[in-house]
This record gives sequence, C-alpha cells and structure tokens, in this order.
Amino acid sequence: MPLALWALTLSAFAIGTTEFVIVGLIPTIAQSLGVSVPSAGLLVSLYALGVAVGAPVLTALTGRVPRKQLLLGLMALFTVGNLVAWMAPGYEALMAARVLTGLAHGVFFSIGSTIATSLVPKEKAASAIAIMFTGLTVALVTGVPLGTWIGQSFGWQATFLAVAMLGVVAFVGSLLLVPNNIVQPKPASILTQMSVLKKPRLLLVYAMTALGYGGSFTAFTYLAPILEQVTGMGAASVSLVMLVYGVSVAFGNIWGGKLADMKGPIRALQIIFTLLALVLLALTFTAPSTPLVIATVLAWGAVAFGNVAGLQVYVVQQAEREAPQAVDVASGLNIAAFNVGIALGAWIGGVIVSTLGLLATPWIGALIVVAALGLTTWAGRLDKKAGIDPLAKPAHAVGVH
Repeated sequence: MPLALWALTLSAFAIGTTEFVIVGLIPTIAQSLGVSVPSAGLLVSLYALGVAVGAPVLTALTGRVPRKQLLLGLMALFTVGNLVAWMAPGYEALMAARVLTGLAHGVFFSIGSTIATSLVPKEKAASAIAIMFTGLTVALVTGVPLGTWIGQSFGWQATFLAVAMLGVVAFVGSLLLVPNNIVQPKPASILTQMSVLKKPRLLLVYAMTALGYGGSFTAFTYLAPILEQVTGMGAASVSLVMLVYGVSVAFGNIWGGKLADMKGPIRALQIIFTLLALVLLALTFTAPSTPLVIATVLAWGAVAFGNVAGLQVYVVQQAEREAPQAVDVASGLNIAAFNVGIALGAWIGGVIVSTLGLLATPWIGALIVVAALGLTTWAGRLDKKAGIDPLAKPAHAVGVH
C-alpha cells in the first residue's frame, strides 16, 4: 500500500481522537470552566452537529477544489480548531473550537474514501478504505485513553495541544506523500443530496442509524461522570476503562462486519441492537460495582460500533435500488445521521442528568436503542414484502466511516 495512504490513516487517527477524547474529559472540563456536567456534555453534541452539517454541505460546496489542496486545507482547519481549543479562555470559545473542528471532520471523511481508492488499483479499493479507517479504531484504542490521561494529568488544554501537534504531522505527511494529480470525481450538488432525502426507505435507514447511536451516546457521553460519581473511581482509572472500551470496540467492529456478511445486514443489526439495549440496561444496575461496571463496559464496546458495517452495507443496498445516481451521497448522509444521533444522544443525556440524574441515562438510552431495533425489524418486513434477498451484496464498495 502506498505511503500516502498512511498519511490519510494518521489524519483519521488525529480526527478520531479529538472527536471521542472529550468523553473522558467531561468532568475535568466542567470543573475547570465552572460549568455543569450537562453543559460540558454539549461539547460532544456541537462537534457532532459540525460533522453532520460539514459532511454534506461543505463537501458539495468544495466539490471543484483540487483534492490535495482541499485535504491540506482541512488538516490546517483541524489543527487551528484544536489550537483554539487549547487556548480557549472560556466555555464559549471552546464550543466554537469544537464546531470548527467538526466541520473539518465531516468533509475529511467524505473525500478521504475517494482519495484512498484513487491511490491503489481498483481491486484493492476496499482494502485501502479499510486501512484508512483503522485510524479511527486505533484512536479509540490508544488516542482516547492517552488523551484522557494527558488531560487529567496536565489539564484538558494539554490534550488539545497534543492533538493539534498530531494535526501538524498529518498535514506535513499529506503535503509530502499525497500526489497532486488525484482524480477528481464529479461533485454532487446540494440538490442531488436533498433528492436522496425524499426517499422513504433511505430515511428509514438514517432513522435506524440516528436512534442506534443516539441511544448509546445518551449514556456514553456521561460514562466518565458515572465512573467517578457512582462507581467511585479515580481519574486515572477512568483512562483505563476508556482503554478497555476502545480495545473492545476494535474487536466489535470486526465481529459486526463478519456477522453482517454471514446473516445479512438486517439480521445482524437486530442481534447487535438487542445486545446493545441489554448492555445499557445492565449498566443501570452494575454502575455501583467496579468489577461489574468494567465487565459491562467491555461488553458495551463489543456492540457499540459493531453495527457500523451492517448500517453502511444496508444504506448502500437501499440506495442502489432507490437512488442509483447518488449511492455515494446516500452513504455519506448515513455518516451525517450517525453524527446527528451522537448530537441528539449527548443532548438528551444532558437533559436526563439535569432532571433525573446520571443513572437514568443508561436505561433511557436502552429504550432509544429498542426504537432503533423496531425500525430495523420494520425495514426487514418491507424488504420481505418487496422480495429482496436479505443476503444480497451491494455492488458498490462500502466505506465504513
């Protein structure tokens, strides 16, 4: 695989770290800035909204910009966003920095797949996308716990400085290694993207994605405060639990992909959503016990992101039937739905913490995941009625974002 692909993977690692590291730092940031835990949780929502808006809108607006120039511009914006977060004098400046960084994230993953596939022969396209997205997985395994530890040891600002330095390395790597003559695909206009949103079957998949992740992030956003205030763990132990979670996510991604291949996306999603709802419900009861909460978080990681492959395969399958002219757009909008789910989940979690307390977030999150399971079952019945083979493979390569 070409060296340029590793520059993209490093960029994905930096971006994945800055998205999820905030979860481990919420209690630290809340205390440092003198804001409530739910207010600190809004930093997760605002970043995810930046991604959800940035992915479709900015990708369409920058469609004619040469790919390498756009990639370098995005990594520069990402680095500046993290430097603003590092120097943020207060809560409002930190919020602005999170939105700015989220906008860069959205466009990066929209164009990253096409750049990755242009670097290799056609038969290696899926492998190239997979390698780039290992950056995200590695971020969950190493970047998030390490960033959480840095923030707890040296102040949360130090985490954003460290990620900004990663951004500089990724920028230089892309500048030196990514070729100038990347093939430029025909840009999808905002109107083309909006036309996808008129398709009820695609809207159903987006709702499944948003509810599935919304339910998980209703509780996950407040995992660090739960571990500190309910379980009674110290800050250093929270970093270790984040490491346990990240390792579990890495295995869950592989397992989820194999399950979707074996049983088809609908059946795989039904299994994963059922397990996710049960794990979230269990957390309500295991949170006060250190050994039980660690076991629950381990199980949670295995199913939290295991549905990514199934959801992406399913949205591409539906798009090939409903909007064959805009399969990539439909797939990209599923990433927006994923981030809308994170934004809503973090916001709902904040409301729950303010009104019902921390321990209500897991069981309410479980109910939201049950709603995703209901929509998935409904989608399966609609497929059956239309005579669609549940094990049919999509013709397009599927980028898992």
